[in-house]
Amino acid sequence: MQIFAVANDPKTLEEIKTAIQKAAPNAELAGFSLAGDALSAVRDGGLCPDIVFSGIEMPGMSGLVFAATLRKILPDTAVVFVADTPQYVLDAFRVRAANYIISPLTPEDVLTELQELQKGRNELNRLQVRCFGSFEVFWKGEPLKFARRQTKEVLAILVDRRGKACTAEEMILMLWGDADDMDKAKHRIRNFLCDLRSTLGKIGMQNVLIREGTQIAVRPEMLDCDYYRMLEKEDRKAIREFSDEYMSSYSWAEPTRGSLQFQKKP
Repeated sequence: MQIFAVANDPKTLEEIKTAIQKAAPNAELAGFSLAGDALSAVRDGGLCPDIVFSGIEMPGMSGLVFAATLRKILPDTAVVFVADTPQYVLDAFRVRAANYIISPLTPEDVLTELQELQKGRNELNRLQVRCFGSFEVFWKGEPLKFARRQTKEVLAILVDRRGKACTAEEMILMLWGDADDMDKAKHRIRNFLCDLRSTLGKIGMQNVLIREGTQIAVRPEMLDCDYYRMLEKEDRKAIREFSDEYMSSYSWAEPTRGSLQFQKKP
């Protein structure tokens, strides 16, 4: 999980960060003294926070403007305001804040917000994924639209790995082979992943992705996938559906296709 802490006052920022670290020691935490810098980290740096704890009165860009702008980019990111007074409560909820907490922020406050975030995600339906034939993704019976072709392919790579973590270097090798400019290639991967999180966030399924340091994976339990069902062996329907084609558009998927062909043999 990735969390942002945003506050221009150094003491307040440290209090927010400390509360987050105590409540979620394994979270990926980034702190910013300016809302504009936090927004740049999303737009230019490819960061995609699950939740943001932000002050409101800040120079350059207020927390309210920041929250409204962030929602346009990452609509599934929760924003919790931390303020000294209730002065901006109504304004906060007009920009669809998840909550408004009077400072100081405590670890218990953070834990409550994280539990509410997880509770909402656990109630969501699973994403439907078809791997046999061409790779397709559906949400409530409708094809999921991807802004970029390779964003969809990145998801296909993660689905193929069935929850096993994948690094940017591994994705680069599968997508393009040897890269002449590794830094540029990694930047492209970060953009694809941010785009993917945004796409999933629009349907409330951002939590399909799990990130640990520099590695990323999917949560198999949140996917209804023919490939996964076939591997369970008892699902005879999925076995019948496999007609020797697996993610047919992607050459890197050939090893898995071969494995499935071998498994299907009586």
